[in-house]
Amino acid sequence: MRGKSLKVAVATTAIALFATACSSDSGETTENDSGGELRIYASEPAFLLPSAGDDEPSILVIRQLYRGLVKYNAETGEPENDLAESIESEDNQTWTIKVKDGYTFDNGEPVNADAFIRAWNFTAYGPNAQNNSYFMKRIAGIDEVTAGEDPDGDGPQEAPEPVAQELSGLQKVDDMTFTVELKAPFSGFPAIVGYSGFFPMAEACIADSEACNETPIGNGPYKIEGSWQHDVGITLVRSDSWAGEDKGKADTLAYKIYQDVDAGYAAFQAGELDVMYTIPPARYAEAKQQYGEQMYEAPGDSFTYVGMPMYNENFADKRIRQAFSLSIDRQGIIDAVFNGRFTPAEGVVAPTFDGYRPGVCEYCTQDIERAKQLLEEAGGWQGGPLELWANAGAGHEAWLQAVGDQIKAALGIDYELKVNLQFPEYLSTADQKAFTGPFRLGWGPDYPVIETYLQPLYGTGSGSNNSTYSNPEFDALIAQGDAAENLEAAIPFYNQAEDLVVEDLPVIPMWFSKVAALYGENVDQFVWNKISDAEYGKITLKSNS
Repeated sequence: MRGKSLKVAVATTAIALFATACSSDSGETTENDSGGELRIYASEPAFLLPSAGDDEPSILVIRQLYRGLVKYNAETGEPENDLAESIESEDNQTWTIKVKDGYTFDNGEPVNADAFIRAWNFTAYGPNAQNNSYFMKRIAGIDEVTAGEDPDGDGPQEAPEPVAQELSGLQKVDDMTFTVELKAPFSGFPAIVGYSGFFPMAEACIADSEACNETPIGNGPYKIEGSWQHDVGITLVRSDSWAGEDKGKADTLAYKIYQDVDAGYAAFQAGELDVMYTIPPARYAEAKQQYGEQMYEAPGDSFTYVGMPMYNENFADKRIRQAFSLSIDRQGIIDAVFNGRFTPAEGVVAPTFDGYRPGVCEYCTQDIERAKQLLEEAGGWQGGPLELWANAGAGHEAWLQAVGDQIKAALGIDYELKVNLQFPEYLSTADQKAFTGPFRLGWGPDYPVIETYLQPLYGTGSGSNNSTYSNPEFDALIAQGDAAENLEAAIPFYNQAEDLVVEDLPVIPMWFSKVAALYGENVDQFVWNKISDAEYGKITLKSNS
């Protein structure tokens, strides 16, 4: 769920990406060990398996427990080799990956070609129902490992089992080498494998994924101490099996889980936390004044949107969706609720991203008269009070209420807020397509390719397509972009796909974030990664902490 304004240089003939040793991430200290316990604000993750964790709270833990083929430079966001010795292709479709030797999982199993092949197969296999399965969609054989079409929808008959259990596109060459055949060329493939859904998994985790979710068997700089204490905390300690040079700085990473961000902020004020990757929107001005130099700020790439449940007939007409969007004064809400910090969305691609275009969404600027006209043309609103959904405890109530107030003022539609679900249950509601009205969600891009803002959210059948949007023209444009000679040549196709989204509005674009993180007096050096967010394993503590 992370990405940025980058291009991956790809030659037009023989492609050999990341085949040489890369420099360390900017922002690291020169000493390997700083010691101490880093106390971290966290909300309850949904999963601790790389194959399943696709939400921010999960990934912020998983990235310390596991490591993959590629990492992203903290300062530039550029992809660099991590466990990959090389990732090479001559046609952008068949890639040869060589894994560095000498790495192991915490249980002693080797991190080799098999570790990646089995993890990707496990993730892709339909009956395993892993959230990150859609990241494997480009690999040859994906259709054979997913379940067939349910013959009677939700009726008594079951969908047929997949015809295969493994992706035909993954082939082992030797212990440390494997090939990946894609269904079609994709020049961005080496950049996307830095996403945590592509991390390797131990054989023991495949054998008992539920146990591994509670007590992960990682291959990263940190390992879990004990097991996941749900709704309380997760404690990681430096792993003595990690063979990489960039060892964890703190001895211990103590993730302390809070039900809401206000409780976390109160704990930070009381000196019980060292870092918070987010702060309550209503406390931003106070925090900036109080902590000043201890607040890290930077332009963000996280996208906040109000999704439209297109599986509900009341939202099927795009003019209804357009009318709602035109009713909203984004800048007004940003000024009133967020002290003007965020950037109003003029499309669905972040302004910090290569390929961004300003003003592409004609329905993203408030125009009440046009909103009324479109609603009238659509036959009016027939759905009763509008139910507006958001997860509890994250500070969304105030701005969502402002959205409801503006829609009511513009279109005369009453509303009520549905904000009682904690994040894991809220994500489950999204997966079940059970929202009864517009729903708040966010998206942090997963890798430095503009496509990450498009295909995962709006591609037919994609795992994060919570609106159930489906447009064959959109899918075709994404495929054309993927098949382009290089990422620069792909951008025009991705731009055209974005044009379809901002016309059909399966989601109402709201704003793009500005990072505001806090760190306490015990912190010596705070490190933020442009792709992966807070780099907890690289944050150093003062010697007396």
